[in-house]
Amino acid sequence: MFFGLSNFLKKILPKRLFYRALLIVAVPVLVLQLIVTIVFFDSLWIKTNKGMTKALINEINLFVEVYDNQKIDKDELKNLFSLFIDLNIEHVNNKNFNSKYNKRTFSPIDRTLRRELKSNFNLGEFWFDTTSYKELIDIRIKYEDGYFRFLVPRDRVTSSSARIFALWITVPAIIMVMISLIFLKNQTRPITNLARAAEKFGKGEEIVEFKPSGALEIRQAGHEFDKMRKRILKHLNQRTEMLSGISHDLRTPLTRMKLQVAFIKDKDLAKKLAEDINEMEKMLNEYLQFTSSSYIEKDEMFNLSELIEQIVIKYNNKNIQKDLIPRVYLNGRKNLINRCLNNIIDNALKYGNKVEVKLNKENTNLLIIIDDDGSGIPKKEHENVFKPFYKIDKGRAESKSSVGLGLSIASDIIRSHGGNIVLEKSKMNGLRVKIFLPV
Repeated sequence: MFFGLSNFLKKILPKRLFYRALLIVAVPVLVLQLIVTIVFFDSLWIKTNKGMTKALINEINLFVEVYDNQKIDKDELKNLFSLFIDLNIEHVNNKNFNSKYNKRTFSPIDRTLRRELKSNFNLGEFWFDTTSYKELIDIRIKYEDGYFRFLVPRDRVTSSSARIFALWITVPAIIMVMISLIFLKNQTRPITNLARAAEKFGKGEEIVEFKPSGALEIRQAGHEFDKMRKRILKHLNQRTEMLSGISHDLRTPLTRMKLQVAFIKDKDLAKKLAEDINEMEKMLNEYLQFTSSSYIEKDEMFNLSELIEQIVIKYNNKNIQKDLIPRVYLNGRKNLINRCLNNIIDNALKYGNKVEVKLNKENTNLLIIIDDDGSGIPKKEHENVFKPFYKIDKGRAESKSSVGLGLSIASDIIRSHGGNIVLEKSKMNGLRVKIFLPV
């Protein structure tokens, strides 16, 4: 039961830190305000109103009893009660006295007034109305062939301190919550900035400026994140520079080997050597492409439908079919997306004859599907082929030269945009590559 309640609270509680902190501050204030209000309303306001109502009904009862005395001047008695007790009294000669009133009224004033009238007068001998007049209460008491009508100021049965109390208990609470909002916003902003910086860095975006701020612990986390970011960037730069240097050093002997091959008289041997040299250059280019797959490029809004259209046109291959919804825009790095799609389509054409490219939009994701009719990849190898330099021994790798970086580069690019890439069996019995990109 405890775990069930815990899971229920986790579901209904807000996920963001700012709103959770606001609840921590606001809930105790509201609970305290509610408790104080209930205590005041029950022990002070209701009891005070009850005492005032009881005094008023006793005065009305006293008037009726004195009015029965034949020796008393009736008009003089009305004037005395009106002058000193603030009761506006009128005697109405009407035999049709209606004692029906709204018994379903839930107002505390009505309940108290009805209770006190019952204790002094019999049922059917009184009637009252607390809603028809804004500042007055109409009370009628049956008397002989008519009834007395008492117009009583509302403040005779209710205390105005309730409004003042409600004002004083509500306004400070609102001010405290507003002050808490300002302080909480200032305290959570550094955490939000740190989270955004980490998200941008995780996607491979450039962080122009990040200054740790806020509480000591948050500043420390920010400084440590900045140190980690700089170490990672330094490592990536060193790796790129090292491979660039290796590339430069290797291209020179490869160029010399090409020149030497050109002078070989045995054409078959020259052809084989030239193919080997071209393969070495291709592998070298793939290595460099892999190291630069996360190079710094600013995000931009571009037409993804148009980009895929241009990629398909570039291949000039009738075996590539496309089904694209028009004008689909994505905020990302256009060159990286272009490289990713090129790698996947290259693989599809390398191991198959027909390729289909589809672009759809599902809820908050863009879905790109690339199908081919090749030999496919075994399901157990679907995760492994995304690893750098991994090559399977059969299926799509059979008799095909490959370094094993195409899908790894594509995966890095898609994940750096916050998306996902998965492999399935296509409807053409080949490989299906599904790319999900958030919008």
